[in-house]
Amino acid sequence: MNQTSATPAATSSGAAQVPSKASEHILSKTSKASAQPALLALEDGSCYRGFSCGAPGEVSGELCFNTGLVGYLEVITDPSYAGQIVTMTYPQIGNYGVNEDDVQADEIALRGLVVRDMRTHPSNWRSAKSLPEFLRERGVVAIEGIDTRALVRHLREAGAMRAVLSTEDLDEVSLVAKARAATPLTEVNFVEEVSQDAVESYAYTNVHSFAKANPAEARYNVVAYDCGVKSSILDGLVEAGCAVTVVPWDMPAEEVLALEPDGVFLSNGPGDPDKVEGTFAQVEQLLGKVPLFGICLGHQMLGKAAGAEVVKLKYGHRGINQPVMNLITKRVEITVQNHGFNLVFSSLGPLEGDAKTAEEVAHVSGTSASGEDLRPWTHAAKPPVAQNERFGRIELTHVNLNDGTIEGMRFLDVPAFSVQYHPEAAPGSTDSQYLFTAFTRLMDEWKSGMANEAQSGTESEDYLAIDIAQDRLAGWNFGSQNIESTGCCGEPDRLEGSSIEEVSGLRAVSDQSKVLNAEVTPTGSHTAEEVRNA
Repeated sequence: MNQTSATPAATSSGAAQVPSKASEHILSKTSKASAQPALLALEDGSCYRGFSCGAPGEVSGELCFNTGLVGYLEVITDPSYAGQIVTMTYPQIGNYGVNEDDVQADEIALRGLVVRDMRTHPSNWRSAKSLPEFLRERGVVAIEGIDTRALVRHLREAGAMRAVLSTEDLDEVSLVAKARAATPLTEVNFVEEVSQDAVESYAYTNVHSFAKANPAEARYNVVAYDCGVKSSILDGLVEAGCAVTVVPWDMPAEEVLALEPDGVFLSNGPGDPDKVEGTFAQVEQLLGKVPLFGICLGHQMLGKAAGAEVVKLKYGHRGINQPVMNLITKRVEITVQNHGFNLVFSSLGPLEGDAKTAEEVAHVSGTSASGEDLRPWTHAAKPPVAQNERFGRIELTHVNLNDGTIEGMRFLDVPAFSVQYHPEAAPGSTDSQYLFTAFTRLMDEWKSGMANEAQSGTESEDYLAIDIAQDRLAGWNFGSQNIESTGCCGEPDRLEGSSIEEVSGLRAVSDQSKVLNAEVTPTGSHTAEEVRNA
C-alpha cells in the first residue's frame, strides 16, 4: 500500500520510519500542529495518510485530479464534480482565500478534496475567509499532507477509481473494503441530483464590476437546460446579450418551445451521459426547430441525440490548460475542461474528408487510449464531415492537441454546435469566450431567415470564424476610467470600497491589457503586419 510520510510508514526493508524530534518540534510551531489524522483509501488497495483540513466525516466517490494552478473555489463549487473526490495537482491550495462571489452553485456537489498543502492564512484583497474555514462551513471533507504527485502518477497509470476519504475510520483494510463496495459513478444519474426543479429567469449580478463592464441590453431569449450549470456560464450568456430562462434537466421539448426561445443552451453537468436520457431525448426533438449550443455534458447530449457512442476516458480532462485547435480558424485555444467521458466522432456516421488523412487517423487511433485520435485532421485543408442518418452533415470543428479527442462539432443541416470544454473562463483563459458570440451569430442567422442558406454550406462557417485574439477581452474593461477618474489625487473618485492597494493592483492589470493590445514591434525580417497575421 502506498503511504505518505504524514505518519510512520513502512520502508522497503520493513523498518518503521519515525519522524525525528526536530521535525516534530518544527511542526508543533505551525498551524498544522493540532491537525487531526485522515486517511484516503483507493479500491486497488492503495492508501495515503494525511491530516484533515476541512470538515470531519467520511465520504466515498470517484477519485480524479485537476491540474489548475488557480480556481480551486470554482472547482469545489462546480456541480460537474458531483460524486467525485478531487485531487489538486498544484502543491499549495488556498493561497488567495475565498470570496463567495466566485461560488458557482448554491450547493456543493463534490464529495471530497485532496491537497498537498492547505494554506490557512490567505493573502488577497478580495479574500473574505480562508479555504479551510469555507470547507468546514460547507461540510466538505478534505485531506492534506499527502504526496499528490505520487497519487496523480498512480491515477494516470491506473485510471480514475473509487475511493473513500475519512477522518473517522483510519483502518486501511476497512477503508479499502468500503471503497470497493462504493457505487460506481456510471451507475448514478447525478444530473437529477444537481439540477433545479423549477423554471426561473436567471438574475445576473456583475460580481467582477472592478474589471468587467456591465452587459448591454438583452437581444435574445435563451432557454438553458440546467444539467448542473455553473453560474459563470449563465453570466457568459447574459454578457453576450441573452436573457436566460433556466429550466430543469428533463423539461419536455414542447414546453421549452412554448417559451418561444431564440436559442436553447445545453449546460455542463456531472456523471455518465448515458444516464441522462431525460435531456438527450428532448434534444433529439429540438434539433432543427431552434438553434442549439451545448458545452461539456451539453456537447455529449447533442452527440447522444444524434446516435453517437460515448466512452469513458482513463482519467479525464480536468484543468485550465488544455490546448484545443479550432479547425475553422486554425487557431489554438488554451481551454478549461472538466469531463471524464468523450464522444467518438466516427460513430456519428460515415466520414467524408481527405482520404490520406483519414488513413492516418485510423492508424494512430489504434494506439489511442480514447480509441480515437483526430489530430491528423489539424493538418488537413478541410475538417471531416460525418454523414448522420438522422440529422445530415456533422462537421468536426475542434480537436484536443494533447490526445486527439473531439472537442467540438457543428451540424451543417440544422442550427446546432457544441464544444466539450468550458468557454466561461471561471477560472482560466478567456480564449474561448468567442463561443458565446458565435451562439448569438447563429441565432441571428436563424432569426433573419438565413437557415436555408446555411444548409447549403455557403454561410455555415461564418459564425465560428471569430478571431480569439480580438474577442477574448470583450467585456473586460481594465481601463483607468473604471479604476479611478482624474479627480484630485484620485481620492474622491476611486472605485467605491477599494483601497489604494487594490487600485494599484487593478492598474497593474490595466497595464497588462495595454500590452496585450499594443502594436507588435517588428523584429528581424518580419513586419508588424506579418507577425500579427502569422
